Amino acid sequence: QVQLVESGRGVVQAGGSLRLSCAASGRTFSTYAMGWFRQAPGKEREFVAAISRTGITDYADSVKGRFTISRDNAKRTMYLQMNSLNPEDTAVYFCAAKNTVYFLTYTSQKEYDYWGQGTQVTVSS
Repeated sequence: QVQLVESGRGVVQAGGSLRLSCAASGRTFSTYAMGWFRQAPGKEREFVAAISRTGITDYADSVKGRFTISRDNAKRTMYLQMNSLNPEDTAVYFCAAKNTVYFLTYTSQKEYDYWGQGTQVTVSS
């Protein structure tokens, strides 16, 4: 069992940057593949970025080149650095964890076992 807590919510202007963090409880963070998803008002939750146990990354096309996912296993924390934000990035951002023996990334939310409560990101034009 792992508990995930996101932080870093905020309101930024278009073109600005924000960094989200996802802190995990438990001692086995390194055995989890991790991911970020987001849900905008009136829309379904969508994939943003994923990182494998060994640091392999994957991104949605809409954020590629602007967002960077990373993890620090010693701190049991995952990050999402978001640059060049635009109003279309406004959403609640969720972190997710999947306990796995494989060194893969996972882009489907159905794959994930644990979810954080979400943190709001608002980008003003």
